[in-house]
This record gives sequence, structure tokens and C-alpha cells, in this order.
Amino acid sequence: MTRTDVDIAVGGTTCAAWHYRGEGDAFRTAAGRPCVVMAHGFGGTVDSGLEGFAEGLAAAGLDVLAFDYRGFGRSGGAVRQTISIADQLEDYAAAVATARGLDGVDADRIVAWGVSLSGGHVLSLGAADDRLAALIALTPATDARAASAASMRHYSPGHLAKSSWAALRDRVAAARGAHGVTIPLAGRPGEVAALALPGIYEDYRSIAGPSWRNEVSARSFLEIGSYRPVTVAKNVTAPLLVQIGDLDRSAPPHAAAKAAERARAEVRHYPCDHFDVYPGKEWFERVLEHQILFLRRHLAAAPEAAGVPAVVAGEVDDARVAAG
Repeated sequence: MTRTDVDIAVGGTTCAAWHYRGEGDAFRTAAGRPCVVMAHGFGGTVDSGLEGFAEGLAAAGLDVLAFDYRGFGRSGGAVRQTISIADQLEDYAAAVATARGLDGVDADRIVAWGVSLSGGHVLSLGAADDRLAALIALTPATDARAASAASMRHYSPGHLAKSSWAALRDRVAAARGAHGVTIPLAGRPGEVAALALPGIYEDYRSIAGPSWRNEVSARSFLEIGSYRPVTVAKNVTAPLLVQIGDLDRSAPPHAAAKAAERARAEVRHYPCDHFDVYPGKEWFERVLEHQILFLRRHLAAAPEAAGVPAVVAGEVDDARVAAG
């Protein structure tokens, strides 16, 4: 499998990306192969859990362009470990544009793939770019209001108050040009961290790559606190696969289901938590299998030759509510 480094120009700097070339001819036409543009979620990096997905999709015959947002991982950007929704959407759009210009890629068969916060970005991208050929949202964060309500159930009032105070201090410091306030991205129960539920620290450490840093600016909470891609889901026109962990404590599953319904998506459910879909976890193989089947059905050069059965009446509707 061939993987090369690619720089994506955006905002006066570059986002670092890996380009995986697809294998075989299942998806290749005279125009080239489809390309899956892939980004990580809240505070993540592409070397933290995405390589397995990229390699699996490339082995199935799809090109993949997996990138880090500005300020994270190997990408440029003077401001580090800080989430800006507007900047991340700009980075994603720049990555899509770069994918369309890659040698051997069919510019009209670009797929936006996201997980967690980036899964929400997929809805925003799909609503804004009707040229996208397909979308995949894995355990997506689709509604900050729902996430806030879930946090009130999962975290103590003291934990939430400390996190909010850190976020306000960080915003004031940034406005004054002073050094900001960061907190750990993943922590153990009782610690002040972005994610501190039982088991999450161990889950994140198990997928962490060499470029990942266990910190995020505290004001990132304020940035994502009003983000609700569910509100634009009805404007999505491309085929969309939404994969929901029914026991997800980080991205509320009912909010993902609501967004999927509005976007007329195919839905897959899995009896697992947020991190159980990553490589090395119990549900990774099934999740990847469903992604490949979805893309074969919508993008394969010849679906029958690629092992995709002909769609019969009711099959797609059944798939939308199928359990993993």
C-alpha cells in the first residue's frame, strides 16, 4: 500500500496530510478512483486511530486523504491545540479541494469522512457542497445542546464549574495576548479534563499516536458550545451513512439519530461506547465493513462485480435501521 505526504495550503500555512492510494479496480473508472477525505474529532490527530480506517478503505480500492487540522498534529499554525469550528471547516474544504486535484482521483467522487466532532463537520460540508458524492459520519457530535445536557448527567456540578472557569480565563488571556489556559483532553474521573469519564483516559491513550498531545485550550469549550450541525442536516443531498454507538457517552446517540433522520441517511447502530469503534476495539471491523459496503453500493465502478447485491425494494430502508 502506497502512502505519501501531502501539504494542504490554507490560511497562510499548511495542513499535513497522508494520501493513501487505493488498490485494485473495484472503484476505478476512466476518471480515476474516489477519494475519502478523512479528519479526526475533538483534539485528535490522524495518527491516533484513523490509520486503520484509511488502510482498510485503501485496501478496498479507494484513495484516502487523511489530514490534521491547523494547530494539531503535524500541521502548521501558530495557535496550537485550539479548536475553531470556522477554521476546521475551512481546513476540511481545502482538503476536499486538494483531493479533487490529486493524480488518479475522480474529482466528482469525493467522500467526506468524519468521526466525533468531525462527524458533525461532515453534515456541515454536505449541506454546503452538493458536489460531494457521499458522506460518512462515525459516532458524530451533531448538537452541542444535547451534548451539554448529557454532560450535566455524566459530570458533577463541581467538574463543570471548574471547566467553565478555565474556559473563561483562557478566553480573557487570549484576548489580552497572554499565554492561554490549557487542560488535559483526556483525564481520569475527578480530574479537570475535557473528557474524564471512567475508562476514557485509557481509551484515548490506547489509540494515541506520536503527534498527539493530551491538552486542549480551555476556550475550545466555548467555541463548540453553540455548534449544532443538526440544524443544517436537512440540506444534505449526498448519500450519507451515520454510524451510532448506542451507549455513546461523548456524542449523544439520540442527537445523531435525529440528524440522520433529517438528512435521510442510512443508519447503522452498534451496542458500544464512543471509543469502541477504533482499531483494536471490538466494533472496528464491523464499522469498517459497513463503510465499505456503503461506498460500494454508491460509488463502485460496477457494483455487481464488486460483490454488492442489486438493491431490491425495501432493502435500503431496512439498512437505515439495521443493528450493527
